[in-house]
Amino acid sequence: MAKRFILACLFGLMVLPALAVQPDEVLPDPALEARARALSAQLRCMVCQNESIDDSNASLAKDLRILVRERLKAGDSDAEVKDFLVARYGDFILLKPPLEWRTLALWSGPPALLLLGGIAIFLSTRRRQAAAPAPLSSDEQARVDDILKRES
Repeated sequence: MAKRFILACLFGLMVLPALAVQPDEVLPDPALEARARALSAQLRCMVCQNESIDDSNASLAKDLRILVRERLKAGDSDAEVKDFLVARYGDFILLKPPLEWRTLALWSGPPALLLLGGIAIFLSTRRRQAAAPAPLSSDEQARVDDILKRES
């Protein structure tokens, strides 16, 4: 059993995800490549949706990585590259979309759900306490004790 566990762990380490950036995509200028990698880590793969284009092996992610590098080589700033991609794909391309009135539900959804869950738990607990039976009076307790004595 322990051998299987160790083998499974070793196999899991062998298949750890590697970055999807291909050698032919890497820019010769290290500063420009660092900017491209930083931008790619902030952009969502439209196919995988929970990965950045830096981590995705999808062909669209590769196209986006190349596009980012082309825009940077053309002299665009990081903000201009992001603005270009947001204009083309919408805020969904950003892994961390900005807080705007359009994305308010996206940002306020999780805290609102936590708050509603807390209120529901509080009300449920309170309702259970209110529905708890009143303690027996001394006469009722004496009758119960009498019945239990007769049963045993």
